[in-house]
Amino acid sequence: MSFTDRLVLWLHIGFAIFALGPVTIAVLSTPRYIRGGNPVIVGYLLRTTRVYTLVSLGVLVFGLVSAQQHKEFSKPWLTISMTLFVVALVLLVIIMRDQRRAVHALQLAVAQATPVATPGTAVRPAEGHSDAAEEAADNAEAARSAPDTGAKPIGAPAAGRDAHHIASVERGRIATMGGVVALIYLVILILMVWR
Repeated sequence: MSFTDRLVLWLHIGFAIFALGPVTIAVLSTPRYIRGGNPVIVGYLLRTTRVYTLVSLGVLVFGLVSAQQHKEFSKPWLTISMTLFVVALVLLVIIMRDQRRAVHALQLAVAQATPVATPGTAVRPAEGHSDAAEEAADNAEAARSAPDTGAKPIGAPAAGRDAHHIASVERGRIATMGGVVALIYLVILILMVWR
C-alpha cells in the first residue's frame, strides 16, 4: 500500500471518527432538550448537526477516492454502504428541518409564557399563592358568566400549548430518525470491518 493510499484511508477513518460521532450525539441529544423546553441549547444542537453533517461529507469523498484506488466499486458491500450513507445524509437534512421547527416552536412558547408590559400598564410581581388563587377564581367566574358559544377562546395559553405540542411532535420525529441514522452508521461500520 502506497503512502497516498494510506493517507486517503486515514483521512477517511479520521473524518468518520470526528464527524459521525458528534453528529450522532447532537441528534440523539436534541429530544432531551426539546422536552426540557430549552430553545437555546436546541439551537446550538441544530448548528452542531449542520456543521458536522457538512464535515461528514469528507467520509464519503475519501471513501470514494479509496474505493477507486483499490478498484472496489463492483463490490456489493461498498454499494450498500454508499447507498446507506446517502440515506443517512437525507435523514440528517430532514432532522435539521425538524430541529429548526422545534427551535421556533420553543421560542414561541417562551415568548407566549413571558408577560409583556404595554405602555401605561403595570405588571404586578407575583406575591405568592394568594394572587394566583385570586386570578384563578376571577378566570373561573368570567368563564361561568360568559355565554356558551361553542367556540374555544384564543389566547396566549392556547398558543403556548400549541407550540409545545409542535415541539413534542418534532421531538418524536427527531428521536426516531436519529435512531435510524445511528443504526445506519452501525451497519456501515459492520460492512467496512467484515468485508
